[in-house]
Amino acid sequence: MASFSYLKPDRFTLALVATVGLASIVPATGTAVPILNATTIGSIALLFFLQGARLPREAIIGGLVHWRLHLTVLAATFVLFPLLGFLLSAGLKPILPSGIVLGILFLCFLPSTIQSSITFTSIARGNVAAAVCSASASNFLGVFLTPLLLSLFMNLHGQVSLSAVGSIAGQLLVPFVAGHLARPWIGDWVKRHHILTSLVDRGTILLVVYFAFGEAVVSGLWHQLAAHDLIVLVIFNCVLLAAVLMITTYTSRMLGFSREDEIAIVFCGSKKSLGSGVPIASILFPAAAVGAIILPLMLFHQIQLMVCAVLARNYANRSRV
Repeated sequence: MASFSYLKPDRFTLALVATVGLASIVPATGTAVPILNATTIGSIALLFFLQGARLPREAIIGGLVHWRLHLTVLAATFVLFPLLGFLLSAGLKPILPSGIVLGILFLCFLPSTIQSSITFTSIARGNVAAAVCSASASNFLGVFLTPLLLSLFMNLHGQVSLSAVGSIAGQLLVPFVAGHLARPWIGDWVKRHHILTSLVDRGTILLVVYFAFGEAVVSGLWHQLAAHDLIVLVIFNCVLLAAVLMITTYTSRMLGFSREDEIAIVFCGSKKSLGSGVPIASILFPAAAVGAIILPLMLFHQIQLMVCAVLARNYANRSRV
């Protein structure tokens, strides 16, 4: 019965749903739009500054030691996911709105999460040190690798321009690097005030979601999206996650990794970061399109938490036998 508690949406997911509802009823309009936009840009810069300050230098250096594992995780994140996304979404183009299909592809190019990857690896009794290194490396690389890959693959359709990579560098990468360089002076403070930094993280995401969905609602998002579209999207996300979990599991075994390493590969290689994805989308895409584009990511976020929580418990139970 304990496992079923993990199937309940967490408070942050409920807050996301409430934010979408608020944006649908009371979107920002008029003079509030530029003010909210400026606030959003500033909060995103602060979010990535704090992320850089939290990233241990040892995690980057330690990643060089277990390079086979980290390359496997990075391949799952930035190669396997995009390939599956292109293959599985091909049949959805006639069914779903174009913005949702673009959101599916965007989801597949995002980096892994840090906190949930490490947490689930720990619960499953896996290689936690490797998970820290892999998840941190994925997030660090994702700051510029995600927009670069998106621009290369989607520029063919005029959906993402190469100039967007420069915007990412200015608004995300520069604060991230600045925060990491400031870590010797502020790292301990950031660690001690983890509740405050967590509020910045989640508050920024909620702010971006409110602004994005407000713009999307004004542009007629809910008139373009039917109930069956959401059902199809949920099914797609479940199939995508199941495929990645199976492939990473059997690949890690074929490559001769230990059980502990397999667990780290499965949980780090199957995640997609809502914390990085929402700010990146707000910079890469027009404001009115962001709501539809991040919708697949928001659904995938909750699905991956529920599925991986149960999977982690199963790994842990088998390790006791």
